[in-house]
Amino acid sequence: MKYKALFFNRELSWLNFNARVLAEGINKDNPLLEQARFLSIVSSNLDEFFMVRVGKLERKMDTGITRPDPAGLIPAVQLKLVRKAVADQVRRQYHALNDTLLPALRREGLWLLSPDELSHEQYQWLQQYFTAQVLPILTPRVIDLQRPFPILTAKALYVAVLLQSDKGGPPQLSLVPVPRAIDRVVMLPFGEGTARGILLEDIIMIFLPAIFPRMAPIAQTPFRITRNTDFVMRLNDMDNLVSEMSKSVKRRSYGKIVRLEVPAKANKKLLGILQGALEVPDSAVTHVEGPLDLRFFMRQLCGLPGFDALCYVPFTPRVQPRLLARESIFRTIRNGDLFFHHPYDSFDPITRLVAESAADPNVLAIKQTLYRVSSHSPLITALARAARNGKQVTVLIEVRARFDEEHNIAWSKSLETAGCHVLYGVPRWKTHSKLTLVIRREPQGLTQYVHVGTGNYNDVTARIYTDMGIMTCDKQIGEDAGAFFNLITGYDYTTPMRELIASPYSLRQEMVARIKREEEHARRGLPAGIMMKMNSLSDPEVISALLSAAHAGVKVLVMVRGICTLRYKPHENLRIYSLVGRFLEHSRVYVFENSGQREVFLSSADLMPRNLNKRVELTAPVKDKAIAGQIADILELGFLDNRKAWRLTEGNRYERVPRREPAINTQEELIRSENPLLDRQKALGYDIPS
Repeated sequence: MKYKALFFNRELSWLNFNARVLAEGINKDNPLLEQARFLSIVSSNLDEFFMVRVGKLERKMDTGITRPDPAGLIPAVQLKLVRKAVADQVRRQYHALNDTLLPALRREGLWLLSPDELSHEQYQWLQQYFTAQVLPILTPRVIDLQRPFPILTAKALYVAVLLQSDKGGPPQLSLVPVPRAIDRVVMLPFGEGTARGILLEDIIMIFLPAIFPRMAPIAQTPFRITRNTDFVMRLNDMDNLVSEMSKSVKRRSYGKIVRLEVPAKANKKLLGILQGALEVPDSAVTHVEGPLDLRFFMRQLCGLPGFDALCYVPFTPRVQPRLLARESIFRTIRNGDLFFHHPYDSFDPITRLVAESAADPNVLAIKQTLYRVSSHSPLITALARAARNGKQVTVLIEVRARFDEEHNIAWSKSLETAGCHVLYGVPRWKTHSKLTLVIRREPQGLTQYVHVGTGNYNDVTARIYTDMGIMTCDKQIGEDAGAFFNLITGYDYTTPMRELIASPYSLRQEMVARIKREEEHARRGLPAGIMMKMNSLSDPEVISALLSAAHAGVKVLVMVRGICTLRYKPHENLRIYSLVGRFLEHSRVYVFENSGQREVFLSSADLMPRNLNKRVELTAPVKDKAIAGQIADILELGFLDNRKAWRLTEGNRYERVPRREPAINTQEELIRSENPLLDRQKALGYDIPS
């Protein structure tokens, strides 16, 4: 196989995605504080990118691994290209911040002040504030040969200061941690009808003489480090998983520094001393033209009272009329499958299913997989209550969910205390499936109620991520769900699932087989087509199958939010799009025309090697034809979007889909309508882009 002919580098593709997020930060279609939120997301995304992806590349280089990726690039080359692309992206991010966003916010009355803009009155107020609220909790560290260099916290802010003692001698380095217990932006009580704030690190630098009364600050700069969190764990059993995960989490506090962020105008002498102390080469230094870590916008400023007009118009998620009836949710499900499309549909019915099961005397058992849950999850409360009520409760909480490890370990202990049977995962693979099974005693016998979805059981992210799910009491789906739980609880694969598809056992084969079936149908002149929606597409075998199908005449439409490693060349049958908007597109949906007998699947899995080879995932057929048609319509609407959609072009560059009238913004359409009226758009001359 000729690598470069078919595949694009994964890391550069991800940076292309972050560039699309950045583009929303300067998109005038978005309200100003939503633009600020997108700039914050760019920073948050880059943090994780360095911690995981750059960390992995650094680890490969440190261990001498030179094997190329599918695009033919060795780790050293990837790292060089990545750092160059990140530097360009950060430059454009701060250009948008300084030249467009901050001036526009000032015109609306929201000011982020620099120290030299403070009035005398504001300075005096800040002096009192600093003395009373900040100084008592500061813990400066003077660095010298008699003391070991401290282990610095990743992603925390510090102020580095070069001090000259009044007793003479060489300058000394000191570090002042910026307190996390205080808001990053300190709002000043001045300016009627406006909001004016200043960054906490700027306040600390203004009043450095008060921190070091017998030393003169001769240079100062804020800085921030990012560490490698990509550690390899080799586990063949689950006995020591929790202890190993706890050790791994602690290792993050002293992982290799992969990035040092400093202001562009940082003092060169001070920066040199800091780099030497941290052992950071020039290539790992990111210079920014403004405040470090722009997450303070989405954490604080985007929620300031009085600026609602600068944010998206809020909306209330729908609750289907069937779910408003005064009857048990079990009866509602028996009357027909239920489809949920979050955040447009409320997440409450999913919580209700578990809560009603906990209280229902006829419910005998509840089984659920949990990957990421909220910090105050009502599902955890309901599961614990169910166990105390005598139900057989089995919960798989994946303690290897990246950055949620400690959180999930704590939930696991809580559920065990309540009497739940808790699994921490399965050997070798993360469990990423999204499945709930309720077994209820009914007059006709035991009935299995199932919820299966594309997204996490998280009531918070369900308001900002798009995900889909189905509730059903279909007999075969229920039996398959039971077999799946037997599989992940340790039983051999003795009861094959007939309709649910699990990875890493069979999903790859089933996906490739269906793609090849569409190809065969096209060659025979039968109706053939593929529509897919996912977060990432990077599996070489799947990509090769899709390319082959397109060249055979299958119309292939793919909506990939993030990574796409297919090296794109224009083809009449292959179109690849990306949608970046108000909500994070998280659904995984796979549609096959199948010679007129359309198949629609919801899945927890992206088409990536890790999902197909190294994770326990679940893919479910949508058996209700009306729901399957609605899901297909939703996918088609995404391909009609002319406001938030991008399309992949030659050279793996993305360009916005040309604006047309009437405007079609998929996410806004779905806020307004449960099943958008595609017929209306088609009547106006629209069709799926070809």
